[in-house]
Order: sequence, then C-alpha cells, then structure tokens
Amino acid sequence: MGKSTYGTGCFLLVNTGTDLARSQNGLLSTVAYKIGDEKPTYALEGSVAVAGSLVQWARDNLKLVESAQQLDREALTVTDSGGVYVVPAFSGLFAPYWRSDARGVIAGLTAFVTKAHLCRAILEATAFQAYDIFKAMESDSGIRTTELKVDGGMTNSEPLMEFQADLLGVPVIRPQVVETTALGAAYAAGLSVGVYKDLDELSSYWKERKRWESTMDDETRSEKVRFWKKAVERTLEWV
Repeated sequence: MGKSTYGTGCFLLVNTGTDLARSQNGLLSTVAYKIGDEKPTYALEGSVAVAGSLVQWARDNLKLVESAQQLDREALTVTDSGGVYVVPAFSGLFAPYWRSDARGVIAGLTAFVTKAHLCRAILEATAFQAYDIFKAMESDSGIRTTELKVDGGMTNSEPLMEFQADLLGVPVIRPQVVETTALGAAYAAGLSVGVYKDLDELSSYWKERKRWESTMDDETRSEKVRFWKKAVERTLEWV
C-alpha cells in the first residue's frame, strides 16, 4: 500500500512489511511503525523538498497571487501549462536524483505564456516530482501500483490532484481527514493505551472522500514527462 503526503514538501511511502528493503533507485529505507513488542514494519520513502512551499514562494516572493486559492483559480482558466515547466530545485533535488548542485529553473517560456500558465506549471511541478518517486517505487518493488492515496493540505487543489491522476495513470484517492500525519499519531497513542483494539479496527475508520480518475492518453503523458526530464536536466551542475 502506498500513500503520498502533499504539504510544504511531498513524501511518498510504500509499506514493505517486516523486511527492510534496500532501494536501487534513490529512495530511502525507513521504519514505518513499531507496535509494542512486535517487529518493526518498514517502508520505502521518497522525499520532495519543495511542494507547497513553491506555492508560498509564488505568493510571497514573486507576488504572483495573493493566496493558494487564487493560484488554483488562475490555473483552472487554462487547459495546460502552455509548455512551461517549473523545477523548484531551490537547494538541490531530493529523491530520486539527490543532486545538491541543482538549482531551480522555469523552462519553455514563450510570448504565449500568461500568469495562468505559470500558475498551472507551479502546481504541475509537484505532480511531476511525485511521478518521479512513484516510478522509482514501482521499479524497486517490481509491482505496478494501481492507486495512490493522498493527504496533506495541497490535496485541496483540484487542478493538482486531477493532473496527478492523469500523470500517474491511476486513481488518486483523498480521505475524509486530510491531516493524516496528526491523525496517525493520535491513533498510535490510542492504540498504545487501549482506546483501540488493533490495526484492523483503525483501518475500518478510513473513509474515502473523493477520487480523481486519469483521462490523459498515453501519448500526451509521455510527451509531458519527456519535457519534464529535459527541464530537470537544465537544473543540474548549476553550482
């Protein structure tokens, strides 16, 4: 089972059970959880440094919009990014690249591009970064993931979640409670003092609120990923 948190950064994890899996594709091995005297359960994790903080940068540094909600509204006025790609490697790239020499770029600018296109490209940057980790996860596990569960504040962005589903080609599913990190800590505390009986009881509380299905064709998806990879290449060896 995999899930991704979209917050200031973006963190995608997949449960690997009681076996400590070693990544061959730039991911980190980590402890998912350990309950009482049971063996620890491990996960593979991929980290994106700049996700929601890119929206904050556009708002506070560029003064492009006054709020995240306005950025969403601007993005929804266009059908795509107009060929613009934003790679927010402000202090290097995290998983799966691990390149401290990278710095951010805005690529593909033409006279056709408007503020709306740039707003959409800013949102799409998080989806592309999550895509890179998602594919690394599949490569490490040898399993094709059929859906992605998501949480965090950025999941309130309709254009981001729609594009993420399109890019991955699988359903993206948001729960009723998007602050899952805090909820998980509360569940763990309750489990430890007997408020909850076991993990099966906890899992029964998970409820789906919304899902986004992919509508993008394979050719369009491949073309967008190809240009994303080109944009990432432009960030490398800058420092």
